[in-house]
Amino acid sequence: MDFQPVQVGSITLDPVLVMLALASLAVLALLLLAIILLVNMGRRRDDASAHNAHLGEMKVRLQTLAESSVSRHGELARAVNERLDRMTHKVGTDLNETSRKTHESISKLNERLAVIDSAQRNLTDLSSNMVGLQEILGNKQARGAFGQMRMETIVADGLPKGSYTFQATLSNGKRPDCLLHMPNTTAGVVIDAKFPLEGFEAFRVAQRDDEKKLAMRQVRTDVTHHIEAMAQRYLIVGETQDTAILFVPSESIYADLAEHFSDLVQKAHRARIVICAPNMLMLAVQTMQTILKDVQMREQAHLIQGEVAKLVEDMGRFRDRVLDLQRHFGQSNADIEKIVISSEKIAARGHKIEKLEFEETATTEIAQQNGSAQSPAPTAAPAPRPREGARIVRQPDLLAGE
Repeated sequence: MDFQPVQVGSITLDPVLVMLALASLAVLALLLLAIILLVNMGRRRDDASAHNAHLGEMKVRLQTLAESSVSRHGELARAVNERLDRMTHKVGTDLNETSRKTHESISKLNERLAVIDSAQRNLTDLSSNMVGLQEILGNKQARGAFGQMRMETIVADGLPKGSYTFQATLSNGKRPDCLLHMPNTTAGVVIDAKFPLEGFEAFRVAQRDDEKKLAMRQVRTDVTHHIEAMAQRYLIVGETQDTAILFVPSESIYADLAEHFSDLVQKAHRARIVICAPNMLMLAVQTMQTILKDVQMREQAHLIQGEVAKLVEDMGRFRDRVLDLQRHFGQSNADIEKIVISSEKIAARGHKIEKLEFEETATTEIAQQNGSAQSPAPTAAPAPRPREGARIVRQPDLLAGE
């Protein structure tokens, strides 16, 4: 193969040299590529070793994290168990307390239900009694007997026996329900318990205005007629007081009478008839009881004066006896003072005996006790104090003259 030189401009290129140059460049490129590959492979080995070391460190960290997680999980489990135990204990305690309170509440509720049952039974009994009372008040004779019974109970409870008479007969032949005997006079106070109640019952149950007006007219007619009849029957000069009492057996009826029929009350006052409910009659009876006590006190005044005079005499004797006792106490005090003086003398002599200082005093006291008018005999010289162990001469009894 024949290579011809190539003319490039003014430069002539030899193809062989060009090929050699190109081959050299190719070899150089291959060498550079090999060097780059070797460098890259070395870097990869370094990276792989570093990666392996990192993986080992990561493995150690993961193992440590796993152990820490297991430990924390155990602690968390223990804390959760403890918390659950506390919660269980608290819930149990709360349930017991709630059960106790519920039991107490049920017990109290049962007691209240028992009270309610008792009250209901009482209401039932009261309803039956009210029905019976309504039946009693429905009959005219029963109403009169009921009013008379209440009046007699109030009078008998408030006044002593002998100060009243039930169903007394007057000089005109009339018999009031009660006659109160006043002190210092023969004229008594008449009490009548036959109050007309038919019109009031009709007035209470009336619904329409015409029914109420008709009932009010009946009440006025009945009460007026009864007041006039009492004034004619029971106001007797010299035998009864100039005022009589008309007893109303119910406070509610008296309230209706005072509220809706005040003209009847005024008419009764003008006729010398006093309308009294149970409370007012009780007050009048208590007032009469006080009057009776005052009269009895006045009647027994001379006896009280005699008792007071006897009491004064007893007080005089008591004063004399107290004075006697005071004199006895004074004499006792003087005797006690003498006894104290004697005890002081005895104590002083005992001290002298204890100190052996009694020779001269003993002789002097004996001479004084004898009380002879002769001059005392000369006293001997005081004996010398005995030595230790010597016998002591017995002296005369110093208390013989006491």
